[in-house]
Amino acid sequence: MANYRDRRVAHEILREVNDILRKTVRDPRVQDVTITDVRVTGDLQQATIFYSILSDLASDKEKAQAGLEKASGLVRRELGQRLTLYKTPEISFELDSSVQYGNKIDEMIRNLHKD
Repeated sequence: MANYRDRRVAHEILREVNDILRKTVRDPRVQDVTITDVRVTGDLQQATIFYSILSDLASDKEKAQAGLEKASGLVRRELGQRLTLYKTPEISFELDSSVQYGNKIDEMIRNLHKD
């Protein structure tokens, strides 16, 4: 029988982190951050949280990463209070590059249709 607990926990973390960033974190660097995906290890000890931002500027991406790293302790504490887990996973934030990759593919398809 398949074990789906890691996916359920990842989905709950995604929902809760979006809520925490929207309502609790007051840092202006993370205002435009959207959580796109969460990957949890099989033992639920580590969670990688993927995020995207609307801006394409490298400086905005660096500011968002710095803001998320600074708020990671608060986010983890809030997760520990909201989720009923034995141990709250260690969290790390990574920029989701799939949005830029999708935009690049769309642009290539548009250029093909122009010719």
